[in-house]
Amino acid sequence: METFFDGLHLRTGQVAERAGVNIQTLRYYERRGLIAEPERSPGGHRIYPPGTVALLGVIKAAQRLGFTLDEVADLIDTGRRGHPNPDLQERAKAKLAEVNARIADLRTIRTALEQVVAARCDSLTHCTCADCPLPFADLAEGDPR
Repeated sequence: METFFDGLHLRTGQVAERAGVNIQTLRYYERRGLIAEPERSPGGHRIYPPGTVALLGVIKAAQRLGFTLDEVADLIDTGRRGHPNPDLQERAKAKLAEVNARIADLRTIRTALEQVVAARCDSLTHCTCADCPLPFADLAEGDPR
């Protein structure tokens, strides 16, 4: 059991702090199988191997790229088998397409909001501006325009 006290293994709070996650997140990732269930010290404390902090960093980075935890779990599982993962390229391309679609949607929303601000719209249902860009005002009043 001396390996638990070699200065390399970390306790739960240490892992959470170094990885920038809370303890509940750490345990949730354990339950999901994203990180291996840790060994226990003779006193019953969870003892994590040194690579756990780096793995948590990978998980958080993948989430910032838009991957869901299920997608991250699949990618990690494939990586654990030690095989190259061409699926990562396909998933990254699909995620990029999703991001580009969201950016296009956000640009459309921004344009519409700029029109609302420029027209000085004052209500979704009873706008009094001269040329209201909101289609909802007419619909709310029953105008089929």
